[in-house]
Amino acid sequence: MKFVKRVGRKLFKPRDVIVGYENPELVETIFLKTVNHKPSSHAWPLVVGAKTVLDFGGGAGLHYKLACRQSQDIRWAVVETPAMVRRARELATDRLMFFDRIEEAADWLGGVDLVHSNGAIQYVPDPLETVKALCSVRPAMLAWHRVPISDQIRHEVQTSYLSDNGPGESVASKEKLVRYERTWISEQAFIGAHDGFRLTEQSSDPMERGTQQFKFARHVRAE
Repeated sequence: MKFVKRVGRKLFKPRDVIVGYENPELVETIFLKTVNHKPSSHAWPLVVGAKTVLDFGGGAGLHYKLACRQSQDIRWAVVETPAMVRRARELATDRLMFFDRIEEAADWLGGVDLVHSNGAIQYVPDPLETVKALCSVRPAMLAWHRVPISDQIRHEVQTSYLSDNGPGESVASKEKLVRYERTWISEQAFIGAHDGFRLTEQSSDPMERGTQQFKFARHVRAE
């Protein structure tokens, strides 16, 4: 089926194009796919022991659905675009909230055990400044997935299919292309933006070619 799908896409490429992550149709697609998605019950070691998580670019709360399967008491703050926040707020509870500002998310959590981000930092206007802002809330740990790393900072326009955005099966009645700007980030600059933190893990990310995953831990000052 995957082969048939790839061939079909090459032969019948959609004509309609969506631009940017604020597009209402893209937001609605991600929202509905997240609501309908039933995640696996596999363990997620990263969140074991974490009580408060700031999920940067967490969409409509997919990662929270994964985390609370093993940690039902975890508190989760998603930081997203204003459009996604408006749409996803109906899913908010006393343990899951949505914000469009990092500082407000951190204030609600009252202390951040983990900053988590999966394939999001490359889509903000200034990735390095955003990294610094996330470091400024002083989490115990930061975990990054699917970060496009290059020798130097460079920009491109990325194109995907609407049905590929969000988890699980497509809910779109008509396939469209989605275009958004993506930044390839200098490895040295990315690591250097984590002032006050030490790099504990770095490797190629198996989920997306050309990207890497990182973990950072906050420096503990000696008394």
